[in-house]
Amino acid sequence: MTQESPARFRGAGRTAVGGRQRNEDAFVAEAPVFIVADGMGGHIGGAEAAQATVHAFRALAGGEPVAPEEVAAAHLAARGGVAQVCEDLHGDAGATLTGAIAVTHAGEPWWMVINVGDSRVYALDGGVLTQVTHDHSRVQELVDSGTISEAQALVHPDRNLLTRAIGDDYPEMDAWLVRLVPGRRLVIASDGLMKEIEDPVIGRIAALHGDPAACAEALVDAALAMAARDNVTVVVADALGATDPAADPAPWPEWPPVATEDDDTTPRTRRAS
Repeated sequence: MTQESPARFRGAGRTAVGGRQRNEDAFVAEAPVFIVADGMGGHIGGAEAAQATVHAFRALAGGEPVAPEEVAAAHLAARGGVAQVCEDLHGDAGATLTGAIAVTHAGEPWWMVINVGDSRVYALDGGVLTQVTHDHSRVQELVDSGTISEAQALVHPDRNLLTRAIGDDYPEMDAWLVRLVPGRRLVIASDGLMKEIEDPVIGRIAALHGDPAACAEALVDAALAMAARDNVTVVVADALGATDPAADPAPWPEWPPVATEDDDTTPRTRRAS
């Protein structure tokens, strides 16, 4: 079911167990919080870590945009929650974290896109899908260095190795300010979607469905139709308001903004065709 907030955000999510015995993914799709966590560390540990991660962010749900500092605090709370899971289970556990939280910065509404791990946030603008986040994975490092191609990364033996996660000793997250643009849709997904569906197909499916709930369901169903080997989780978020085009993301001291030299905050990573 699609939920709409007083601040005019709407979104929905769906998750499926796929080819696994247990679903270790978790999500929140309650304005202003739209996030996905993918658990690691065995059936019990992974599921518990993912739930601890989203629990920390669910406290921000309430309809209205929050302060960026509240998002930073939730990230640290998520790390604390996963650390407690590890202590309780006497073992290692972790989770990816990715998504978008509506924030107010310098008096303007923005999406604050965050990422730790290899789940992803995409932006859909006019039918064109753009990956906003950057994977924290071994194969992404190899792609970035030119050692392997993106096609080779899909079948590389190290494709499941993460370089960062909630639950490691690295205390930071990637974060960007992304403009609220009328018609811009965010698609947030665990890697179970990308293992089965290529980016251009994700973009085409996301553009076909106006309702976020129908969109999330269609994307998960498409992965399941490909005999998904992993858990599959998708959250879709639309902003019905807009950031003033003249708004400047600076000062943005905690994390670098998604700004080019001319302060264009359009997502600027790989574009699917």
